[in-house]
Amino acid sequence: MTLRNFGMGKKSIEERVQEEAKYLVEELKKTNGQPCDPTFILGCAPCNVICSIVFRKRFEYQDQKFLSLMEILNESLRLLSSPWIQVYNFFPSLVHYLPGIHHKLIKNFRTLNDFVLERVKEHQETLDASDTRDFIDCFLMKIEQEKQNQGSEFTIENLVFTTIDLFGAGTETTSTTLRYGLLLLLKHPQITEKIQEEIDRVIGRNRSPSMKDRSSMPYTDAVIHEIQRYIDLVPASLPHAVTQDIQFRQYFIPKGTTIIPLLTSVLYDDEEFPNPDQFDPHHFLDESGNFKKSDYFVPFSTGKRACVGEGLAQMELFLFFTTILQNVTLKPVIDPKDIDITPVAKGFNNVPPSYEICFLPSESV
Repeated sequence: MTLRNFGMGKKSIEERVQEEAKYLVEELKKTNGQPCDPTFILGCAPCNVICSIVFRKRFEYQDQKFLSLMEILNESLRLLSSPWIQVYNFFPSLVHYLPGIHHKLIKNFRTLNDFVLERVKEHQETLDASDTRDFIDCFLMKIEQEKQNQGSEFTIENLVFTTIDLFGAGTETTSTTLRYGLLLLLKHPQITEKIQEEIDRVIGRNRSPSMKDRSSMPYTDAVIHEIQRYIDLVPASLPHAVTQDIQFRQYFIPKGTTIIPLLTSVLYDDEEFPNPDQFDPHHFLDESGNFKKSDYFVPFSTGKRACVGEGLAQMELFLFFTTILQNVTLKPVIDPKDIDITPVAKGFNNVPPSYEICFLPSESV
């Protein structure tokens, strides 16, 4: 409710995303068309959107504390997707005593914890009940309201954990999708050209893209959906627990059972998506070239406990992709046919390989 009140996925935050998209493009232009690894630049934009909701502030892309935060988030995602962490998840009590990269992950979470706790303390010192500025303020107010409730879930510890969750989920997933998406567009320049033609026809070069443009841009919309389907970012979604005994088809599932939904089986269903191993925007286009919705599009999971940030993420992906392609031309460093799009880590997340790209400023019309 609080996230919705601060505009999560709504028009009230669209201007904030549009503003961040402009900062992002300016940063890309500063590369002067030279080969660069886009990882950190593409991570800064969605992270700043989350910062505006949680902290009511954005960071400059050169801010050292901000860059360190981005590096920790990026590294933690890679570690979470490593085989060793999968072993750790199965045998936490045993692996805890063994050397391994899980110790680096634990150290990273402590650093994130300290970063967020510092922001929380700043908020506590300036908290005004008549002016709730952001998510942290609202959570602190709730803690105060429930301080007599011994069993309350609203604690400083849970505030820190929830904020880290918002950061991790709201930053790395969107930035990884952007990074993987640009790699796929480098691999398929003919698709990129069609998007830019649609941008020129619908938006032009003299105004910022907005969400109202999406309904007039079926091809671009289809490409963004196909990027999310194809990269299968979180193959096994997040684990959920059954809250009560339940009979599901011929199976009895007792209360407390952990359920892991395999989203890959849906996103790569060959009846819904012919040739699912091929990157093809026509998976989301009908015969007339109109955008075609699919119940099998579940990168954010499904049901009541699907990703709380789905609306915001879809808004960011559309506005960031279109703003980038409106203002710069993507140029690969190597021949497109030699570009490897195979993920380097397949675990919690599918992580794209590292690559370099050139962002060439587009001429204004």
